[in-house]
Amino acid sequence: MGSLARQRLAAMMSKPDEAVNLAEAALLVAQEEYPNLDIASYLHRLNGMADEVGKRLRLRDDPFRNIEALNTYLFDDLKFTGNAEAYHDPRNSFLNEVLDRRTGIPITISTVYLEVGWRLGMPLHGVGFPGHFLVKYSTGKEEIVLDPFHRGSILTEQDCQDRLDQVYDGRVHFRPDFLAAASKRQILIRILANLKKIYVAAKDHRRALAAVERILVIDSILAPEIRDRGILRMQLDQAPQGIADLEWYVTTNPQAEDVEEVRKRLRDWRQAQASLN
Repeated sequence: MGSLARQRLAAMMSKPDEAVNLAEAALLVAQEEYPNLDIASYLHRLNGMADEVGKRLRLRDDPFRNIEALNTYLFDDLKFTGNAEAYHDPRNSFLNEVLDRRTGIPITISTVYLEVGWRLGMPLHGVGFPGHFLVKYSTGKEEIVLDPFHRGSILTEQDCQDRLDQVYDGRVHFRPDFLAAASKRQILIRILANLKKIYVAAKDHRRALAAVERILVIDSILAPEIRDRGILRMQLDQAPQGIADLEWYVTTNPQAEDVEEVRKRLRDWRQAQASLN
């Protein structure tokens, strides 16, 4: 099922970004871990959720009324919540689990928020804010920044700085470009990057490699991911493929900060291979 899900993900990534179905793509990412996942049923569930909110909306030209209706439904009625207690549980990164358990990390709770809002015609955009994914509601005249992880709360610039301080201990200062809209591809890559980080920390090299491979399905020339694929392949005894990835990295990125470290890895691995022959 993994290869079929990946083939379907690759086919979707051949489309322009606006034609990508974010929820379906996120479920295809999950389907490698959950081979029996019924994608259509989860898409149907999102449709039903939007229908419920739609029944409550009357003043569609009032963004704050729209936001309030969506927030009330998702966070009061359905009890969606940010999973601060088990933030690094990989289930928080799989959209099916987030919909079933009604908890997740900022980017997956935001994905639910976006998908329900989009079905209602709300002008929502994902925001790849450093360290904490957000959503914004663009009216044309103003942009309202929201934090679905914290019940869809509306954020001021100071609130955004506070979010940065929580992650970076005051080392990063707010810039307006931090609120730029994220493409659907960027959202999917960030979901997979979270999974990769979790699996690398757990030394689950097989799943970490699968996450990297799917990132490269979305964007095939991300040099750091090709480097990480090479390192993970070496750790999984796929030395020829791993060496090829790392050689590509040092050849095409001679100015990279870590290029000498990668060259040393290559030398060490070649010596280790030679000693086996």
